[in-house]
Amino acid sequence: MQEEYLNFDLDPYKDGKYMLTVFRMEPSDGEDFVGEATEVAAESSTGSNLRVSTATAFSDDLDAIVYKVDEEKKLVWMACPWRIFDRGGNVQNILTYVIGNVFGMSTLKGLKALDCWFPKEMLEHYDGPATTIQDLKAYLGIKDRPVLGTIVKPKIGLKPDEFAEVCYQFWSGGGDFVKFDEPQADQDFCPMKEVVDAIRKAMDRAEEVTGDKKVMSFNISSADFATMKERAEYIKSVMKPGSYAFLVDGITAGWSAVQTARREWPEVFLHFHRAGHGALTRPENAFGCSVPFMTKFGRLAGASAMHTGTAGIGKMAGTIDEDITAAHQALFPKSEGDFFEQDWYGMKGMCPIASGGLNPVLLKPFADAVGTTDFITTMGGGVHSHPGGTAKGATALRQACDAWVAGIDLQEYAKDHEELAQAIEFYGGKFDYTRKYLT
Repeated sequence: MQEEYLNFDLDPYKDGKYMLTVFRMEPSDGEDFVGEATEVAAESSTGSNLRVSTATAFSDDLDAIVYKVDEEKKLVWMACPWRIFDRGGNVQNILTYVIGNVFGMSTLKGLKALDCWFPKEMLEHYDGPATTIQDLKAYLGIKDRPVLGTIVKPKIGLKPDEFAEVCYQFWSGGGDFVKFDEPQADQDFCPMKEVVDAIRKAMDRAEEVTGDKKVMSFNISSADFATMKERAEYIKSVMKPGSYAFLVDGITAGWSAVQTARREWPEVFLHFHRAGHGALTRPENAFGCSVPFMTKFGRLAGASAMHTGTAGIGKMAGTIDEDITAAHQALFPKSEGDFFEQDWYGMKGMCPIASGGLNPVLLKPFADAVGTTDFITTMGGGVHSHPGGTAKGATALRQACDAWVAGIDLQEYAKDHEELAQAIEFYGGKFDYTRKYLT
């Protein structure tokens, strides 16, 4: 027990001094629950496993404090003085404290960050999004519907002209937004510059055919910032302003890569792909963090959009409650969590992205669940596997969206829309997880 890190009388909201975190914690056998909570607070702030003689009165005032516990539910509430974090709005530095070395403590069998809360005084030092879903929709000419997107499939292996043709087919069928699949980068069979050139031509063709603007999200994640910048600047030189987004693999490339992109190109829609998040966020994982916790940090870092799950409707692990909470944490001016209500005090919203096992038939149940039209859906296999091909898959998606916006039953709308009827017949019986949403 390190008692200097424990104060059940603390007012954690006083003076905006603390960032708050709630953990689910399971000590190793024989360890004291409250004692281990103080060890987590020490490791998350100023301390070590032992009281050190080098501590000062000033450093003691920067201790993280355990201010509440619920041993029966295995919950620990911790207040961490945000002044200890690296100046300049460094999200990576916060996470190094709060979900860093604490995961390696041998006296714990589990530690998971479930929720967090930022005071106004702290938020003022962090970027938040610069470009938003409202900016993207304004460019696309969209109002009362979500942005309809896809992922180029196969995930990898297409050559530049083949890759661009997939984009053209989706856009010409009525889609808005195409993204690189997260591993697509600068492979020898699909060089980045060649595929950018081909995509610009495909986009011009699609816009001429449809009369609508289109957007492409390019993955600029790289081994180093110089390469990342080279790719981004080439995209800017080829594409029209507003017609492109920059995708960064925020977990594998790192939070610093996300914040670098936010600060270097604030005018560009910044797409945070969370590949690798499941290692931390899956519910069965004893160590890690929740999807809402991670999503809050995506907004703090300044991403314009971030994948937040499919609310148990698609193929990815995740519950309706957790994924919808994450979507609302991303987007809304105030958002309810399981433990805190977060007022973002004017920080712009981050758009939720839904991807992973969705198809046109599943648009309505997801849209109903998330409760907003300010989201992007990126359907990959759920569009390209349509019996009529990618273009008709995109048309079916657009028709499903039109039916939902108009409040018309999907089956009824499909009577006069062949592509949607084919989608219902194909997807309705193909995957078990779709069947319950067709009634």
